Amino acid sequence: MSIEFLDPTHEESSKEYIIAPKLNSLKGMTVGIISNGKKGTFPFFDAFEENFLTEYGVSKIIRKIKTNYSAPADEEIIKEIPKWDAVITGLGD
Repeated sequence: MSIEFLDPTHEESSKEYIIAPKLNSLKGMTVGIISNGKKGTFPFFDAFEENFLTEYGVSKIIRKIKTNYSAPADEEIIKEIPKWDAVITGLGD
C-alpha cells in the first residue's frame, strides 16, 4: 500500500484574488452574515449579531441564508456583498 499526497493549490495564478484591506474599526459599519441555514448557525449568529451591535458599534447587520447549505452562496447574495463593509460566513449543524 502506498500513500499519495495531493497538493491543494490551484495551478493558475491567483492574482485576481486579493486580500481585502483591514478595517480599522467596525463602528458604524454594515456587516453581512451569510449562513448555510443549518439550525446550529442561528443561536451562534444571534449572539454574534448582538455582540457586534453592542460591543463594536456596528450600525447594521444583514443576515442571509443560502438556499442550499452545501453549495456556494446564491447569486443574489453575491451581488449584495459589495454593499457591505464586512462579511462573515458560517456553517453549523
